[in-house]
Amino acid sequence: MNRTEQGIASYLGEERLRYLQGIRIGIAGAGGLGSNCAMHLLRCGFKIFTIADFDRVEESNLNRQQYRLEQVGQPKVAALYDNMRAVNPDIRLDAHMLRVTPANMHDIFAPCDVIIEAFDDAAAKKVLVEKYMNSDKLLVCASGMGGTGNSDEMITRKVRDNFYIVGDMKTECNAQTPPFSPRVGIAAAKQADVVLSYYLDKFESERS
Repeated sequence: MNRTEQGIASYLGEERLRYLQGIRIGIAGAGGLGSNCAMHLLRCGFKIFTIADFDRVEESNLNRQQYRLEQVGQPKVAALYDNMRAVNPDIRLDAHMLRVTPANMHDIFAPCDVIIEAFDDAAAKKVLVEKYMNSDKLLVCASGMGGTGNSDEMITRKVRDNFYIVGDMKTECNAQTPPFSPRVGIAAAKQADVVLSYYLDKFESERS
């Protein structure tokens, strides 16, 4: 157990931490949602990740995504790995620099226990939901996080036992309501909170 994990264990306890470290987190997209959610989950004790994104870091990403100026031009999955490893050097990350499609989705995320939907594209969100909403994986999606204000409208909606949606369910990210760090960050944190709560509850139920 490294120093970061020792610090996390002071809150979770070693047994819970070991349990969380056995869960594989899949994240579809490494932008505002995906990069922030990944860092939250890492700080919660999870350490096995599969992350897929085809894009590179741009200056316009720095207002809300977990990247640094010197990482502009790098593949997001590579830059995110470096940033996660700076927090916990013992993470295990299966990084895919590619566009997630119906054809490759199963091969990428088959080993995962959890899938975080972190796409910008509505059509891609729909495909991923249709693929996994009836599976045995925990699926956590996001809908509605653009603009500013009304952050109390950002909610967590439980669709079924293994399917959750977070956001205000209405405010798209567009020219009128751009993606800003506070509301995007809230959505990402809520996604991470669903995963942490789900597995801590599962840990307790399996012990009893």
